[in-house]
Order: sequence, then structure tokens, then C-alpha cells
Amino acid sequence: MKKIVFLCLLCSLAMTSCVIPQKVIYMKDMRPDMLYTLSQRPELRIKQDDRLKIVVSSRSPDLVAPFNIGVGGYQIGTGGELTATGNNLNIQERGFLVDRTGSIEFPVLGMIRVEGMTTQEAANLIRNRLREDRVVGDAIVTVELLNFKITVIGEVAGGGILTIPEGKITLFEAIIRAGGVTDNAVMNEIVIMREDRRGYRFYYSDLSTVAVFDSPTYFLQQNDVVYVKPKTARMSEREARSWQWYNVILGLVGTALSTMILINYYK
Repeated sequence: MKKIVFLCLLCSLAMTSCVIPQKVIYMKDMRPDMLYTLSQRPELRIKQDDRLKIVVSSRSPDLVAPFNIGVGGYQIGTGGELTATGNNLNIQERGFLVDRTGSIEFPVLGMIRVEGMTTQEAANLIRNRLREDRVVGDAIVTVELLNFKITVIGEVAGGGILTIPEGKITLFEAIIRAGGVTDNAVMNEIVIMREDRRGYRFYYSDLSTVAVFDSPTYFLQQNDVVYVKPKTARMSEREARSWQWYNVILGLVGTALSTMILINYYK
């Protein structure tokens, strides 16, 4: 009987002094050899305050020179394609800004409304205008989004603003680029804030299940804000030190009481 009591006390002390770490598990219901289909990647739509790199090429370099501002030098290939050369630093600042009316001010053509269009639709619109107005009869136009960026905040190892030069990114990729989630992250309620003309719309995604593939925010858009909520509020450095001392004192008191109980029991 005495041995049983002694073992129970030792187990009690061991359990109170141990903390079981919580592990982060992504898509815990994923099954091997199972095909999970993705919805089609939505095409990005041009928004207000976007900056666009617009390059116009032609067999006649002099004709397209006024349109290729901010692309440095250029050379014309045998097929009439234009290749940017020279110093392209700060090209983002030299792009065409989409203003509050959803338009850009393009040389010769004036104001052109592009908000809500894909980059390909905007390129087709500018190309057709140049050809129809007989400005550049053989114009070839390419449009790229320069300022694709998202913000990742909350329970991630290294959040902040992420610039995405390739112009496409998934929710998983954004989390990984931000250093991954912490042990304090709420995996089943990842908040994505997406802006439109009227403000922000909030979405929730669950990284702990394969249902995340069906989320409308699995493919992120420019200016999305990803917020990883905490399970519990984090303590300040002072509070953390206080709790450490509290746990030490509590452990010492528990050990002293257990020792006293054992001594009195064996008397």
C-alpha cells in the first residue's frame, strides 16, 4: 500500500511538471492515393491603385517609342517584338497607375478605363485602339501587373508584406513564405480580407482539412490580407517572466508538500 501511494505521488509530480507540446497539422484528413481537384485559378482583375507595365512593340521602333515609358532601352527583333534593355530599376514606380476612376493616362490615346479587366483584356483594348486610330498599325501590346503584393499577419513566424513578382500565389505558399504558422495558430479559421470598391470582404479558410482546396481564397489576389488568429493571447515579456517564477515556486511548494506527506506517512 505504501509503495502504491509513493508511486502515485511521483506520477502526480511528473504530470504537473510536464507540458505536452501542441503540433501543427495541415490537412489532417488527407488520404493517400486520393485525387483532390482544384477549382480553376481565377484571372486577376485590374483594380484601383494597381501599377501596370505596358509594352508596345512594332516593326517601326520610332512609332512605339512614346508608349514605352519606364521600360528603359529596347531593341526590336526580326519578328517585330520589343525586348526591354538597360536599367530597369524602380520600374514599379514608372508603371501606369490606375487612378480612382479605374483609368490610366496613356500617351496619345488619353484616358483609358481598365478597371475590372484582366491584363490580357487591357492589352487587347490598347492594341485595338492603336490600330483603329492608325497610330501603330501593327501594334503588339503586353500588360503586366507590377504591384502584386499580399500581407500576412498574426500567428506566423515572419509576417509582413510579400511582393509576388510572378503574379500568382496560393494560400499555402503565402503561409510558407511568411515562415509558417506557430503552435498558437487557429488552423481552422484563417481570415482572408479581400478588398473591392466598397471596402473589405472577409473569408475563412481551414488549413487543417482538404476542404481548403474548395475555398474561394485558396488562390490569393493582389492586396489580400491573410490573418492567422491566435488560440490564446500572448503574454508580454514581463508577464512571461512572472509566470516562469510562479511555476518554479509552485513546483517547489508541491515538492515540499509531497515530501512532508511521505515523511508523515512513513512515521
